[in-house]
Amino acid sequence: MFRLIAILCLLLISLLAVFRAPAYPLWLLSVIVQSYPWTFATATLLLLLIGGYDGRFGLINALASALAIVLYLSPVIRAYTAARGLGPNLQLSFRVIELHGDSGDVDRINKGKAQMAAAQKASPFQWQRMFTGMGVTPVPSRTLTYGSADGINLTLDLYPARQPGPRPCVIVVHGGSWAGGDNKQLPELNSRLAQDGYTVAAINYRLAPRYHNPIPVEDLHTALNYLRSHATELSIDSNTFVLLGRSAGAQIALLAAYTLQDSAIKGVIDFYGPADMVWGYSAPSNPLIMDSRKVMSDYLGGSYPAVPQNYVNSSPIAFVTRHSVPTMLIHGQQDPLVAYEHSTRLNHKLADSGVKHFLLTLPWATHGFDYTLKSPGGQLSTYCVEEFLEIICQKQPS
Repeated sequence: MFRLIAILCLLLISLLAVFRAPAYPLWLLSVIVQSYPWTFATATLLLLLIGGYDGRFGLINALASALAIVLYLSPVIRAYTAARGLGPNLQLSFRVIELHGDSGDVDRINKGKAQMAAAQKASPFQWQRMFTGMGVTPVPSRTLTYGSADGINLTLDLYPARQPGPRPCVIVVHGGSWAGGDNKQLPELNSRLAQDGYTVAAINYRLAPRYHNPIPVEDLHTALNYLRSHATELSIDSNTFVLLGRSAGAQIALLAAYTLQDSAIKGVIDFYGPADMVWGYSAPSNPLIMDSRKVMSDYLGGSYPAVPQNYVNSSPIAFVTRHSVPTMLIHGQQDPLVAYEHSTRLNHKLADSGVKHFLLTLPWATHGFDYTLKSPGGQLSTYCVEEFLEIICQKQPS
């Protein structure tokens, strides 16, 4: 009976590998399940093998275990599907390869060159990386004060590029519903990009409910100016910055990229960020996960009926023009905190405006799927980030 209960519990947990979590604690568990699917699949198999297939409930145990294992490993299988053609599609989305000749010939030439370029790189997803990792050695960071306001020191953690000379700089903006979190979140990608030859500046900014939009964007602008003015001592290419944000930080990064009109900002990377605050208020998240209307009200100084213009002014989608910077969008369809539709709406607006962009859709993924880079979602998103940066920063592989 104990094994039956344990196997049934694992079966229920396996649903989080493919379906949206219905409550906040289950969302946290879904992040772990999707980050380490093989661990849960192995635990289920071992429980079955250690006597679970014997006795009165043997058949039920076997069937439940088989279904749970399939569900746990489904993100792995779907990651292979998502990886198919990913490299060439990215190349075609962002790189201008051929600009002359018959349009049909140009398309064929571009596609062929994109496929050749992608073929020279490692596959976007590899099974063995889930066990061996992505080869990321932590890069020591140092904390710098980039400004002050209202008696608050604004700080950033600088991860120096592991290559000599002035390097492109990636400014990372953390999530946390605009009211929490800090720049220590998810540092693995920072070290990975530093190893790739980028200087990474993970910033803190002033938080809600004390501070409202556009204060965080202003803080990001202050950080950008600080990094530019100290470019020589920090070995930064002062003409090449890319903004990267997660969740609430993605809204800040997108809004800054589209409104600051700074030629040094070459692109922006959006991990599951809210792009349309007006629409987002009209379609709130599951209250068992998060009271999204309260979160937005705290950030914008009131509800939408009270301050509608603030919602428009904080919506990146409202500021997209044909001059907007290239944009990488990364979002999971099972995100219970920030609806996937935010990214699809922005994707359509970018397409209509003729802006270079790409949307990486992960059908199984939840909010925070990049908790570890070696997970299925982590591998695919890291591949896209690195490809995007290489193209946008015109950086040749080292």
